[in-house]
Amino acid sequence: MLEQQRTRTSRWTVVAAFAGVAAATQMVWLTFAPVTTAASHHYGVSTTAIGWLAQPFVLLYVVLAIPAGIALDRNLRGWLAAGTGLVALGAAVRALGDSYALLMAGTLIAAVAQPLVVNSVTPIAAGYLDERDRPLGIALMSASLFAGMLAAFVLGALLSRRDQMPELVAIQAGIAVVAASALVLALRAQPAHRVARTPAGLGAFRIAWNTTLVRRLCVFLFLPYGVFIAISTWTETLLNPAGVSDGQVGLLLALQVVAGIAGSALLPVWVARRRIEVPFAAFAMVVSAGACVALAVAPGFVTGLIALPALGFVALAVLPIVLELTERGSEQAEGTASGLIWLAGNLGGLIVASIIGFTVDEQALSFLLLAGFVLAALPLLRRLRGPVGELPPISE
Repeated sequence: MLEQQRTRTSRWTVVAAFAGVAAATQMVWLTFAPVTTAASHHYGVSTTAIGWLAQPFVLLYVVLAIPAGIALDRNLRGWLAAGTGLVALGAAVRALGDSYALLMAGTLIAAVAQPLVVNSVTPIAAGYLDERDRPLGIALMSASLFAGMLAAFVLGALLSRRDQMPELVAIQAGIAVVAASALVLALRAQPAHRVARTPAGLGAFRIAWNTTLVRRLCVFLFLPYGVFIAISTWTETLLNPAGVSDGQVGLLLALQVVAGIAGSALLPVWVARRRIEVPFAAFAMVVSAGACVALAVAPGFVTGLIALPALGFVALAVLPIVLELTERGSEQAEGTASGLIWLAGNLGGLIVASIIGFTVDEQALSFLLLAGFVLAALPLLRRLRGPVGELPPISE
């Protein structure tokens, strides 16, 4: 059963508050990505140990994605508030002292919360935004996730000395607490639009997985999102032999994320209004593959300066497009369906990045493999034409 309110009202305050928490979650995840060496010296541990402060976010998401989605479908406000509080708590625990043990404890708390936050993008759009506003809301909330990544890179660049690590952690904790407080206050408002009533237990999972569109979107997203994660993981290793310094790689990745934020915010609404989701996704795959081939043929800073932002602008825009299609195609289990989508992307990242890990000594081969993975997603788009074409148009 579905409940709808006839009035056309969108609660953008909830969207804005959620965007702050979503960004904070990603920022906490990638806190030490740009300052791994400095952090290892300050805390007296290996760089591998610092790297493990990011891994729980990926590993726990794979485990908790579906349970979190089911929980959100049963009680969006309650479970999102819980996840929001855990993000703030985890960030605050890391700032309580100056030890690796506290860092790991806070990381585990925040990592448990991440699926509850990330999976909420489509349920929030369905519950708090009018149908005509949902593509824009999903685009902005998705862009906020990438904005959080950028914030982590910027703060890391500004606070990069080993003695500045406690300050870095404290500032991020403050941001997380403020963002969480704003969202908890905003969630006092009841959803004004569609509210899914899903069966208990695995009922929501069955509804989501039995939706043809959702299932095919999961299969499609596995490869392109996996390639993006692999590029983010291995760009430094792959471009260093071509004379690209660590600082230049950092700049390239930052520009890729900035372009991704712009693409995620601007392109999905334009695409949704014109009903060209599948053709645009095909275009994005071709551009992404071309960027990888360019880096294979002529690796270097100048090539990266063109290829990586171009890839980020179109490829990252595919994610909010997929999420918007998921929202329209899964009216009874948005949270669980969103969890399946994110799970597919994260699994793709783990597998594709692991494969490239075996070929990093062969830079050209690695980039060509990434191009091949992207192009392998093109045939999968043909199977999306039918289900996407059957969706009702977005109301004006």
